[in-house]
Amino acid sequence: MQRDVLTERFFTSLISGDRVASRAIVEETLTAGCSPQAALGRLFWPTNEHIQQLHRNDQISALAHNFATRLMRSLAEQLQPRLAQKPRNGKKVLMVCGNEQGEELGAQISADLLEANGYEMYFVGGGVANDELVGQVGEIKPDLLVIFGAIPETVPQTRLLIDRLHEIGVCPLLQIAVGGGVFNRAEGLSEEIGADLWAANPEELVQVITQDPDRRMTPDQRTVGRKRRIKRNAA
Repeated sequence: MQRDVLTERFFTSLISGDRVASRAIVEETLTAGCSPQAALGRLFWPTNEHIQQLHRNDQISALAHNFATRLMRSLAEQLQPRLAQKPRNGKKVLMVCGNEQGEELGAQISADLLEANGYEMYFVGGGVANDELVGQVGEIKPDLLVIFGAIPETVPQTRLLIDRLHEIGVCPLLQIAVGGGVFNRAEGLSEEIGADLWAANPEELVQVITQDPDRRMTPDQRTVGRKRRIKRNAA
């Protein structure tokens, strides 16, 4: 069956709150030979992106949006134990996201895929203050901080978080990756905010993190916090 037809059926069952039909479509996908990893990346993710776009444009009701996002999250959680697990690679990832249902779902899918690829995951979700996040970075000393699925309202706080982490050097070798959410809709925002890596979707996030573990933005490349440093140097 063509992927777009399957995605359309999945979308229709989700926005109507049809739990039985939605589960059946997921099982049909797996029975047809699609791995759980591929189902999350190529069925759940594009469907979620489509639903979030319709919701932002007021093209679906709040009822349909809630039906779909809550049901997809439940189904994604059921898929997680079925993901093929690679050996642990000794690297820790702290992941945060925007505090909206759709963004948390995208970040959860990303966390599940990264964990299946050998990473030790700490998934925070959204709505956590920067001071707590900085403290957690200092406590667990992750190799990566991933901000996946930010919303426009949280971008200023994300800027401050990245600036603070670089300023105090709590984890000097920390790599910062962003993607999804507003980063997919605002060209150049990932560079502006000081991220080392950028990905459009959960599968790409796993790929760039795995392939580019040593990439870091230099201080001259970072625009976040630059004006503050210039003023301090001038003083």
